Amino acid sequence: MHLRSKLAAVLVLSAFSAGFGSALAQNAPPRTPLPLNVDRDPVPSPDPDTPAAAGAVTPPVAAEGQVSKDAKGRFTLQADAYEVRLNVSVLDASGRMVNGLDKDAFHVYEDGVPQTIIGFRHEDLPVSIGLLIDSSGSMYDKRDAVDKAALDLIRLSNPQDEEFLVDFSSEAFIDQDFTSSIDKLQQGLGYIKSSGGTAAYDALVASADYLAKNAKNPKQVLIVVTDGEDNASSATLEQAIRRIQDLDGPVIYCIGLLFGEDTDRREARHARSVLEQISEQTGGVAYFPKSLKEVDGIAAEVAADIRTQYTIAYRSTNPPSHGGYRQVHVEAKEKGFGKLDVRTRSGYYPRSTPAAAAPAQ
Repeated sequence: MHLRSKLAAVLVLSAFSAGFGSALAQNAPPRTPLPLNVDRDPVPSPDPDTPAAAGAVTPPVAAEGQVSKDAKGRFTLQADAYEVRLNVSVLDASGRMVNGLDKDAFHVYEDGVPQTIIGFRHEDLPVSIGLLIDSSGSMYDKRDAVDKAALDLIRLSNPQDEEFLVDFSSEAFIDQDFTSSIDKLQQGLGYIKSSGGTAAYDALVASADYLAKNAKNPKQVLIVVTDGEDNASSATLEQAIRRIQDLDGPVIYCIGLLFGEDTDRREARHARSVLEQISEQTGGVAYFPKSLKEVDGIAAEVAADIRTQYTIAYRSTNPPSHGGYRQVHVEAKEKGFGKLDVRTRSGYYPRSTPAAAAPAQ
């Protein structure tokens, strides 16, 4: 039996990680709802199954700069530091992806302050991907083209990637949990029924939460296909972006099917602006095909972009205890190239956790 988990628009996808029930089956298992997490909640509640939550005594956290000994006898030096990881795409003046750059070609700034790159990779890393398909009523006649493009995108991705499938209208559903099987994803697409409104913001927040809690790969992506403006979310656009940034969230690629006679309507222009904002803030790209015939080509472009990104890490010079939003800017310069366009997320909120433990020297 296919397992399909219904998520109310005001619920978080992660509430269902213990098991997914079929929304179509009459004997669907009970669901455990949680409020949609759009407010910043950087310190999670303790797990009731952990010793700490059961009343066990935990060792005190050492102050910054002090050396402490953990339960396994390892000594650590407490440091108020925060490592930031960026997925970076580089394009030349013609919009072609630029490969083969080394670490010295990149310069990273946080709030205008130069940062030291401590990690650099340029290889086809496995990715955890969430496919979010708009299943509102207006998508009915677009579904065949969208389904084909979604499957072709996965076929062009790294075979070690894992994907989960979500459809959303006024509510969101997991149609297929994490898998690397094309057949299972195809089966999941077959469960999508087009009806209702569009709660894209709620679906994005819930999917980002689900990725953060369940993905096995640190590199994470959401791909959203929609044909209209959000009209059913409990979260606002600002809340959705903030929550995703709080999570050090995924890169988001948006495919807006806004073509047709209504392209110049105010609603269509607003929908386009929203998708552009979501992508820009997370380091992705928003695409707006002129017809369904272009969707498959865009899917191939997205797959190529994901597989050719640079991964850059730096340790912020601004301690996380200071809080606040940090703007990130990355530049790339290389002889033989003109001006290079660098695309990555525009900033982040550091998670307010106790001082990180660094190995003592």
